[in-house]
Amino acid sequence: MPFSSQPSEPIRQLLAGIKAFRARYYERRPDSMRQLATEGQHPEVLLIGCSDSRVDPALLTMAEPGEMFVVRNVANLVPPYQPDGAYHGTSAAIEYAVKSLQVKEIIVLGHAQCGGIQGLIRLRAGQKSDDDFVSPWVSIAGSALDPYVGPEGSEQARADAEKLQNTPAVIERAAVRASVDNLMTFPFVRERVEAGTLNIHGWWFDIQSGEMWAINPATRLFQPVE
Repeated sequence: MPFSSQPSEPIRQLLAGIKAFRARYYERRPDSMRQLATEGQHPEVLLIGCSDSRVDPALLTMAEPGEMFVVRNVANLVPPYQPDGAYHGTSAAIEYAVKSLQVKEIIVLGHAQCGGIQGLIRLRAGQKSDDDFVSPWVSIAGSALDPYVGPEGSEQARADAEKLQNTPAVIERAAVRASVDNLMTFPFVRERVEAGTLNIHGWWFDIQSGEMWAINPATRLFQPVE
């Protein structure tokens, strides 16, 4: 049996958190949760974030239940539009949020110290990996490395990648830009952006300082959010 009869300390803490959540929202503010239950969700924002435990979108933004549709994956990546019948969890979330929920804003939220991006840099440096899923997934952002790292497998690539391991924020932000570009390969996203009914944002969160940075649409460079 895969189940334990006695919950561990982390599970007990989570269960206590659920009780606190129920007290806050169901006992003290029952009307808002009742409305969400009876009328469904109508978020205006889709946020694509990283699975990293230190960067919880709802905690960072102080969003209330029902305000934000969230999909999280390794390295907060958006793959290109590829309707090939395979399993595409992130693409499915984007399609549902845009077509069914008709969100008005999409945010790609990257962050400092991202393990997925560090793994991508190591791959370009020629380091081997024995994982089945992570390496193929993070390779989606391979184009983010191209302006900074030489051709894969070359000595220049290894040297460049080793330098970037000391300044990974460059690639973390470049990967956000790549994901923003990939969003525009989805026809239903591009159609709404060009119609002015959907906006796309690229954000990067500095875990150490707590600062949020955002892409300036005019320059495509990141700048601190005031």
